[in-house]
Amino acid sequence: MHPESRALYLDRDGVINVETGYIHQSEKVRFVDGIFSLCRTAQRLGYRLIVVTNQAGIGRGLYTAIQYEELMAWMRSEFRREGVEFDAVYHCPFHPEHGLGEYKREHEDRKPSPGMLLRGAREFGLSLAESVLIGDRATDIAAANAAGLAQAFLLKGTEESCAGDYLAVDTLAEVEAWLVARG
Repeated sequence: MHPESRALYLDRDGVINVETGYIHQSEKVRFVDGIFSLCRTAQRLGYRLIVVTNQAGIGRGLYTAIQYEELMAWMRSEFRREGVEFDAVYHCPFHPEHGLGEYKREHEDRKPSPGMLLRGAREFGLSLAESVLIGDRATDIAAANAAGLAQAFLLKGTEESCAGDYLAVDTLAEVEAWLVARG
C-alpha cells in the first residue's frame, strides 16, 4: 500500500483544540498539547490529515456557518505556521433532535455515522484499513469502527471510556509514538 493512501482522521474539539463547548471564536482556542508535533510526524510518515467534526452548534443556531468557516481558516493558518497542512476539513452541522429548521435531521456525515470518513476515502483514494482516527467521544470511536479503520484512539478527557474497538490514550504523544513504531 502506498503511504499516501492512508489518513489520520482528527476530531476537532477535544483533539485539535481543548473542548470548551461550541467554540467559534479564535481568541477562545487553546490547542491540545502535542497536536502540532503529531501532525508533522503523521505528514512525514505519509498520512493525509483530515479533520472530521460534528458542528451541531451551527444547526442549533449558536453560531453561523460563516463563523465556523472563519474559525477554521484561522486554525488552518495557525497549523501552516507550524508546518502542517490539512488535506481536508469536513463538518456536519445537523442534529436530529436539537437542530433548527433544515438542520433538524439525521445525516450520514454526523458521527457516529462514518460518512465523513468514507468521503475522505473516496476523495483521496484512501485505504480505510490503513487509516487511523483520534477522537474524544464514543461517537468518534463508533464512526471509526463502522468505517473499518486500522485503529481508533480515544483521547481521554471528554470521555474516559466507551464501547467499541479502540486504544485509550492520555496524550497525543502516545499516538505519535504508535504512528512512528508502525512506520
